[in-house]
Amino acid sequence: MDGSKLSISTTIISMGFLSRLFGIGPKVDLAELKKNGALILDVRTPGEFKSGHIKGSKNIPLQELNSKMKGLKKDQVIITCCASGMRSGSARSILKSAGYEAHNGGGWTSLKNRI
Repeated sequence: MDGSKLSISTTIISMGFLSRLFGIGPKVDLAELKKNGALILDVRTPGEFKSGHIKGSKNIPLQELNSKMKGLKKDQVIITCCASGMRSGSARSILKSAGYEAHNGGGWTSLKNRI
C-alpha cells in the first residue's frame, strides 16, 4: 500500500473510532427523544451543575457513572451532556457498552437550545 492510501485508511479508521467515542454519527432528533421521555443526564461536577443546568436533568458526574448507572432505567433513552461534549461523549460510550440507549447531546447550553 502506498503512503497516500495508507494515510486515507488511517484517517477513515481514526474517524470511525472518534465517531464511536464521541457519539458522532447519524443525526437523531434529540428534541423528539426528549419529548418522548428521554432522560437528560448531565455528567459535569456538582459545582458545575449548580451553576446552571437543563431543567429536569439528572446529575451524575462522569467519574461516578460506573457506580451509579444501576439507578438508571435500561428502557429509558438517555441524552448525555456536559460543558463541551467531551465528557458526555465518554458517558455515552460507557452507557452504550452497558446496554443503555444513549446519545451524546454535547454541551448543555447548546443542548438546551436544541430541545
